[in-house]
Amino acid sequence: MPTEEELFTAVDALLEGEPQLPSPAERARLREAAGVTQARLAQVLKSTTQTVKNWENGRSEPRPPRLQAYQRLLEGWAAKYPLATVPETLPGSVEQPAAPRSLDEPVQPSTASAPAPDPVRAASPARPSTSRRPAAKKTASKPAAAVAAAAAAADERFANGPLAVLDGDGSLYCVGGLVLDCPAKTVPALVDWTLSEAQLGASRLHPSGKDADPLIVLTAAAAERLGLPLELEDRRGLRLPEDHKVVRQLVRAKWQLTRRGFGPWARIYRPAEGGRRQCVQLAVLPWGALDSRSWGATDQLGPADIAHVLGTYAAWVITPRGSTAVSGLEAMTALRPPTRAVKDEATGNWVSGPLPGSLTAAVDPAPVEAPDEHPVAAALHPRGHQRTPAEVLDEEAYEWIRDPQLLTDAECERAFAVGIDVNTAFLAAANRLVVGLSGPVRVKAPAFDKKTPGSWLVDLSGIELDPRLPHPFTPHGVRPDGPAWYATPTVAYAQELIDTYRLPTQIRPLEAWIRTETGPYLDPWYKRISEAYKATMADLGVTSDLTEAEFLAVMEHHKASDPALAAVLSAIKSTVKGGIGKLRERPKSIKHKFGERWPALERPTWRPDIRAAVISAARVNMHRKVLKTALATQQAPAPAGNLMLGQDALLPIALLSDCAVYLSDGPSPLDFLPHTADGKPAPGSFRLGVSPGMVKHEGTQELLWAVQMLDEGHNPARHIKGTDAALDGE
Repeated sequence: MPTEEELFTAVDALLEGEPQLPSPAERARLREAAGVTQARLAQVLKSTTQTVKNWENGRSEPRPPRLQAYQRLLEGWAAKYPLATVPETLPGSVEQPAAPRSLDEPVQPSTASAPAPDPVRAASPARPSTSRRPAAKKTASKPAAAVAAAAAAADERFANGPLAVLDGDGSLYCVGGLVLDCPAKTVPALVDWTLSEAQLGASRLHPSGKDADPLIVLTAAAAERLGLPLELEDRRGLRLPEDHKVVRQLVRAKWQLTRRGFGPWARIYRPAEGGRRQCVQLAVLPWGALDSRSWGATDQLGPADIAHVLGTYAAWVITPRGSTAVSGLEAMTALRPPTRAVKDEATGNWVSGPLPGSLTAAVDPAPVEAPDEHPVAAALHPRGHQRTPAEVLDEEAYEWIRDPQLLTDAECERAFAVGIDVNTAFLAAANRLVVGLSGPVRVKAPAFDKKTPGSWLVDLSGIELDPRLPHPFTPHGVRPDGPAWYATPTVAYAQELIDTYRLPTQIRPLEAWIRTETGPYLDPWYKRISEAYKATMADLGVTSDLTEAEFLAVMEHHKASDPALAAVLSAIKSTVKGGIGKLRERPKSIKHKFGERWPALERPTWRPDIRAAVISAARVNMHRKVLKTALATQQAPAPAGNLMLGQDALLPIALLSDCAVYLSDGPSPLDFLPHTADGKPAPGSFRLGVSPGMVKHEGTQELLWAVQMLDEGHNPARHIKGTDAALDGE
């Protein structure tokens, strides 16, 4: 046990530490009470209005020297404008009719009933005892803690945050530094205690959605305490056998598991009664719940730091529901639920009805949009048949290298190969993207309409580009040789090229599968995750007000400034790619037979056409910037009627998804990216910066390294950082 002197020394050190600011809401109240605008405060503190907004909504925290100045100002205002005492009232909770469940949702009957208060969530149970130990060094002073605290303050039902990490001695580490003493020594007791006393969970992200169930993360020591093995014997299915003692304990206590069983991410529930949800999720760390490709070394941190990382992600994105891919898909549904409560005029009862703008029901894709093993494709083609471009939609990210024989003499005199990488390219592509909400409708010889989502059979081989450029209509960058299926963004870009550069060809689709009900389904998802990405980057010191040179300098070391936030950043980026990938989830069971349905097909969010549209938009966005960059760097404008570029045009030597590699005289992107006479990036070209769709420096290698890679048929973009981009999750 520590001595009294040791404890007093630790407390004194804490008091002398970083200034402690009032809550974000109190900061805004004090400023408004003083009659000062956010713009005026930003001017005084030599900052930006957006930065002040971030301080007041809990998305970021000030850093020295602004931190001390801001604290002094707030203390002065607090003395002048003390907070009046007002009675607290807690809003009631309304549970909407249940939405169609995902694979991870409890298997239970779906009932539509009138919205009613949730007795489990609305009640204020006795607060569990708290530990006498601090949770972690400086945990409560981090920006994420402020975000989580603000979220908790908004809903007293979840006063202790969305999740917690349980250690072997019964200490439950919550977000923000709080440590609870959990008495449970079995999994059923842990579930009961979590629902009755822990006050964990998160408010719904949409009025028609559901509150997030509490998440308990189990360390290896906690797993042993609860009777769980440190390794799963079933390495293929990744679940406990049904006769394991923990599973039998749950059955005896009348708890149920979802169809996924008791694996690294286990959902334990009882069927809902009268709108009352009883569900807890467990993440078992020794079973690999936190994939290092997404979360880095988070599972190797201490319990308090794990809670900090996951709590930050939960506050900015969503409470983790499984892998980052699963969480990305769940965020789509949480932000646009399939159903809402509607009143039946005939009976006066509240029933479940579709929510406009959402994916409300599972629909089969068009045969050309389906993977080979899907029933609608398997009915047309036997197993092993290699479908041609005229038989299948092949919208994938770029994997292209230039023929080394097409390198110019001037390019071969340059010293470096420099890679630039588009920030969250798929996320940027989802912004304002109109997608289909309904099932496909087949149309013969349609007129192309860029506002109509769908798949189009059209011959784009007549569009000729400079052979040193990748072709925009194929993932491999090779010019198509006849009719092929394309998503709407690809055909729209073809029309854009024809119209802009007066190319001698026309768009004449032979056939199409279109959607008649459309909308920007992914917009809320884009807005939430892009804000999470930018807020995380801001807390790592990468802000939108940096100059290009400052941006590159900060990006060299931004992840080292806070490894926990770097892990959150990695998870956010994995959420984007994984969430889009989940829209076309393939069968996972070894028991699946070719042509049979698999569980993912029953989700409204199993939509390969939406995945194709996003990837199509990302690929043409990349090509558009490549072309604009080339046109901005050549001396003479391209002649009308073709896209043959001058020998001086800046062209990439390789593309891999969102990474482009250029040859340069210097090692920095600033040595080759085009700028106008006043120093601004050339219109339409690649722009350095932090926002989604802008680019960062990916890596630099010597010219001879890049040429050797091309000669050997390897893609320099994959290795420009010195590692395999695919293994790094890039």
